[in-house]
Amino acid sequence: MAERVHLVSLGCPKNRVDSEVMIGKIRGSDCEMVESPEEADVIVVNTCSFIQPATDESIDTVLEMAGYKETGNCEKLIVTGCMVQRFGRALEDELPEVDHFLGTGEYHRIDEVLESRDSMAPKTHVDVPMYIHDEFAPRVNSWKSHSAWLKISEGCNHRCAFCIIPTLRGKMRSRTIASLVAEAERMAAEGVKELNLVSQDSTAYGRDLADGTDLGALLRALAKIEQIDWIRLHYAYPIGLPASLLNAIADEPKVVKYLDIPLQHASGSMLKAMRRGVTRTGQERILDRIRAHVPDIAIRTTFIVGFPGETDEDFAELLDFIEKQQFERVGVFTYFQEEGTDAANLPNQVPEDVKLERQRILMERQSEISSSKLESMVGGIFPVLIDGPSSEHEWVIGGRLETQAPEVDGQVYLDAPPEDIAPGQIRKVRIDRTSDYDLVGTVIA
Repeated sequence: MAERVHLVSLGCPKNRVDSEVMIGKIRGSDCEMVESPEEADVIVVNTCSFIQPATDESIDTVLEMAGYKETGNCEKLIVTGCMVQRFGRALEDELPEVDHFLGTGEYHRIDEVLESRDSMAPKTHVDVPMYIHDEFAPRVNSWKSHSAWLKISEGCNHRCAFCIIPTLRGKMRSRTIASLVAEAERMAAEGVKELNLVSQDSTAYGRDLADGTDLGALLRALAKIEQIDWIRLHYAYPIGLPASLLNAIADEPKVVKYLDIPLQHASGSMLKAMRRGVTRTGQERILDRIRAHVPDIAIRTTFIVGFPGETDEDFAELLDFIEKQQFERVGVFTYFQEEGTDAANLPNQVPEDVKLERQRILMERQSEISSSKLESMVGGIFPVLIDGPSSEHEWVIGGRLETQAPEVDGQVYLDAPPEDIAPGQIRKVRIDRTSDYDLVGTVIA
């Protein structure tokens, strides 16, 4: 009888892609994937450890899954991903319930671990991350059947003071355009209509290949895939955006007018302390350049409040920045003092209550900006990609505009959707009303 395997994937879409490669490997080893941990013989937890709350969630999930060794059928518990890469063999003593640990560069060995019966084999596999999957990996899309994440590169060469990612994911390494197109073509043949391109640093894509490969060339190649309708780029580091990227966004109808570009702060002193390599004026020039190339582009960004040494004046400058820039989408995180990062040792750590208050103030102000932008859309007609029943409202059909990325940017909810509505369709929708981040509309075609 084939072993039954249940996989829990935590963290970001990049981690989800790793999980999807593991699912393909697991199925290829003649195991059966099951939805319920209660019935699984083997449970795999792919962990996140970007910030402390993610590590806490990972540990809690591992302990929860370990409980099925007592209350379910579980005989083997495997933990993979960023938490393993970060803490290595120390986890063997901390989590004795776990049978095997695989780091971020070793997850492709999941089938070997499943098939191994060698009681003397190492329990932990962690090395310098070098692996990145290619078009031959047996990846299984676990997201919506019409939408998928496409990981274009792995790792990061930046050394931002607050970030542990280079330690967890290694140096920057890009996939070739041919490899990415082949994977995208396979997903398109399976029904995928929307590609969301992800990496740790999308701006740097192709530089390590040293053959002229860059984002613009990649986007134009992907746009040639007939079945793909929308292509969206995430996680673009602000410095070094190639002109070919902006030209591709402006010229290619399938490349949506959207850019996710994490800026992290606006105060010069904070940007310097974060080691972002840019000033507020520099960021303003970058944003002006983007909007000059693509006047109707929607920009999503993220900021960190409460970084060590952040004063009231620094925070006021950040508020002024979002007021002047009028971003379509903003995420705000409170700084976490992460062991292993340079910022953890900085003086003048900001009290937690101050961080939370600054987060609240910034999000309230952005909510006003977002609401105003959405209100201006009422009465307009826009293409909407139908996602199907909403995860938040079971009996409501939801979809997204080109400028709404999955999971982070709100939705368009449909009033009295027609009977022929189906996930993956792109329908014309008239926007009738809005909330702070979502819209409600009527399908007209």
